[in-house]
Amino acid sequence: MSLRKVAVFLSTLLALGAALTSAPARAELSEIRIARQYGVSYLPLMLMQDQKLIEKHAAQLGVPNLKVSWVEFAGGNVMNDALLSDSLQIASGGVAPLVLLWARTRGTPVEVKALSAINSMPLLLNTNNPTVKTLKDFTGKDKIALPAAKVSIQAITLQMAAEKAFGAGNQGQLDKYTVSLAHPDAQQALLSGNSEVTAHFGSPPFQEQELAHPGVRTVVNSYDVLGGKSTFNLVWCMTKFYQQNPKLVQAFMAALDDAEAQITRDKHAAALAYLRISKDKSNVADIEKMISSPDVAFTTTPENTLKYADFMARTGLIKTKPASWKDMFFPTAQSLQGS
Repeated sequence: MSLRKVAVFLSTLLALGAALTSAPARAELSEIRIARQYGVSYLPLMLMQDQKLIEKHAAQLGVPNLKVSWVEFAGGNVMNDALLSDSLQIASGGVAPLVLLWARTRGTPVEVKALSAINSMPLLLNTNNPTVKTLKDFTGKDKIALPAAKVSIQAITLQMAAEKAFGAGNQGQLDKYTVSLAHPDAQQALLSGNSEVTAHFGSPPFQEQELAHPGVRTVVNSYDVLGGKSTFNLVWCMTKFYQQNPKLVQAFMAALDDAEAQITRDKHAAALAYLRISKDKSNVADIEKMISSPDVAFTTTPENTLKYADFMARTGLIKTKPASWKDMFFPTAQSLQGS
């Protein structure tokens, strides 16, 4: 090659390099869809939607006119399918669906991790069957309603409780009695008195409302199963969304922190907001009491999430066991004192 051709070749390379380095960065999404489920545990997300907190923080970070759409799902299984098909950008739900999805997608182009926790709350298995005192009293005449059989956090917590009650290898002892129902439908079935549903592994406020009715009592508390406070809900997304939309992720986390600070600061106002947004007909004092319980925390810090993953790995529900809870989370949560 002549010196002239070499010079032309080098100048072309330099020009190409300059063009690449001066090219504008890939624009972040101008529209995102976020999913939540039912109940007071999703109050932070409700406030974020109602007050357009994500849009506010996104604008401050240089992403104006962001459109945020919200979708409600009854369970984490359907929501995860939507996330993997790019119909959603951010999902929310219980720990178990996140663990399943993390293990299933780890190291793939659709890898999913959690951004943070939303709360820690006890989940109660309530029954209206007077003969059921413990898990061992359930029979074929009983149906236990929960959001998604075998995959929801309630379903996995039930398996963990069954293992303790019936012994190793018997974690699925009660699975044959479970049916998938959204919390509002499960509550209605339980309280109707004429349904095959005789138990409901629920969440706030449904479980507390059930206990206000004569004859309904608690058989299992998730905090007893986990040995202490534990995360109920998380928010998660695909790694590619996290990497390609850093400002939107930052805006989402700032909005979540904002909403949780509002709840912590004024429980009464938060209870009023929940009733207005959800159109729940409950008494404001009942909701305020619920979210003021020392057992309830609206926090982004994960608690006892690794215990779920350990159980799910040990019983074959997932093939990959995380070495640490941090393996399942993005850096947005890794600096927290989680577990």
